[in-house]
Amino acid sequence: MQISSWVQQRTAALEASNSEMEAFTYSVAHDLRAPLRQINGFSKILLEELSDKLDATAKRYLSLVREGTTKMDHLVNDLLGLARLGRQEPHRQPTDLNVTVQQVVKDLGLDFAEREIEWKIGLLPVVEYDLGLMKQVLVNPLSNAVKFTRTRAQAAIAIGTRNENGECILFVKDNGVGFDMKYASKLFGVFQRLHRPQDFEGRGVGLATVRRILQKHGGRVWVEAEPDKGAVFYFTLAAPELTAAPE
Repeated sequence: MQISSWVQQRTAALEASNSEMEAFTYSVAHDLRAPLRQINGFSKILLEELSDKLDATAKRYLSLVREGTTKMDHLVNDLLGLARLGRQEPHRQPTDLNVTVQQVVKDLGLDFAEREIEWKIGLLPVVEYDLGLMKQVLVNPLSNAVKFTRTRAQAAIAIGTRNENGECILFVKDNGVGFDMKYASKLFGVFQRLHRPQDFEGRGVGLATVRRILQKHGGRVWVEAEPDKGAVFYFTLAAPELTAAPE
């Protein structure tokens, strides 16, 4: 009984700590937005209304200020989105992953119409998930697969499922640049990146968001990769929530 009581107390303390951290993150991120927009706005006014009085160096500095504040505004919005996930209860509904994946692939195709990408999409299940959150889960690894295969003459991206120990595991596999697995533990942290920004764009929040969403649905995520040989992302979908997809 004493052990059970101690575990309950520790669990309650951890939940309270996490809640406080989420509230703090939300508050800080929210309060940063106004001064960032002021800096960006006044820099824009200086560039537009005093352009004839500024030399090339001053204009370049102001442009760099605007680029920096725009980038930070994106990061703040990412933090706000991550903090909101901690407060948001998923609205579970039957979600056909076949339809959702096809929508995501179609949307990605609009941005990468010039790319040669071979898509291999297996038959996927219907799951009881929040539709909007599940789309976020799929967008990140699929857009990453597109991004990290752009150095390939023929990109290959596969999406499918397999069953192990009563779990349905969704996977996204690509033949992109991959990475060294000794850095894999960093991958799902906030603002963690394994590639240089000048090589591959990104802000390092997407996979942290994916992990948070899956945890709220009772799932988990992990990755296997090898330098220059691509990567495979795996996501568990709790077996009791699965139903067969209509044929």
